[in-house]
Amino acid sequence: MTTTLLSTADELHARTRTGRRAVVMTMGALHEGHATLVRTAREIAGSDGEVVVTVFVNPLQFGAGEDLDRYPRTLDADVKLAELSGADVVFAPSVDKVYPGGEPQVRISAGPMGERLEGTSRPGHFDGMLTVVAKLLHLTRPDVALFGQKDAQQLALIRRMVRDLNFGIEIVGVPTVREDDGLALSSRNRYLSPEQRRTALSLSRALFAGSDRHAAQEALRARAREVPATHARAEALSAIGESRAAADAHAVAKALPGAPSAVRAAARLVLDDAARLSPPLELDYLALVDPSDFTEIDDDFTGEAVLAIAARVGTTRLIDNIPLVFGTFGAAS
Repeated sequence: MTTTLLSTADELHARTRTGRRAVVMTMGALHEGHATLVRTAREIAGSDGEVVVTVFVNPLQFGAGEDLDRYPRTLDADVKLAELSGADVVFAPSVDKVYPGGEPQVRISAGPMGERLEGTSRPGHFDGMLTVVAKLLHLTRPDVALFGQKDAQQLALIRRMVRDLNFGIEIVGVPTVREDDGLALSSRNRYLSPEQRRTALSLSRALFAGSDRHAAQEALRARAREVPATHARAEALSAIGESRAAADAHAVAKALPGAPSAVRAAARLVLDDAARLSPPLELDYLALVDPSDFTEIDDDFTGEAVLAIAARVGTTRLIDNIPLVFGTFGAAS
């Protein structure tokens, strides 16, 4: 397969369409995480469909002092990776083509969800992101668009925009791709020195610590419901090695309320240690939220949740997250 590089919407619209068009939106500097998105898009589109990868560094979603000017531009390498992953087209418009009249006066507002977490740290970021996603959806006219779950808040806002504004496009989230050591793949990882990269591993380690604690808590909930009250429950907990919880039979009898707090605490222990490393991890936020609106969940919460972290190592800001499910005795896949 030879991938075609296009720079205008007219060129894209002139192509003959027979099957579904699947679009993967990127800012370039493609890596294996993007390749996974493209391969998934290829599976969804099928042999009769078309996969379009957009490459556009959107100035609207970079705030003052952020890395717009130094954000890597590697179009030739991006086209090659897209081709190897199964893309039919790389659509790489210029800023003038996307914003022909300069910065748009009318923009998409992310609303209250866009002001939380990433929105607090990066005011206006999500308004700029949604505006360009809306424009690129109109320019590429896909049937389905794929986004990585690593940017969980972004994905949630895109889904909300498409639903609230009746775009009629299917949005698919694709799980985060990680290095062998657990670091989530990101175009910004290339900014890290070897020492900084070692510190950066604390993000995923904190998430895995929270996930492990969650799995233990959910196993205890399941086990507690399988046996008679109080004394037998405590014995059952001891049998599976959760000595701290087993010591409090009263908590066990109430199916271990407070699991979200325990998850946060387990993750924070790792992050507190990382703050003492050299170079240190500078935490922006640790949050355990409801993915429908990105508000913090309470200890009686049941359902899907997202454990999310943002931090700086040196001058590089990194984000990561992991999905969890409370009250159903297992983590999300």
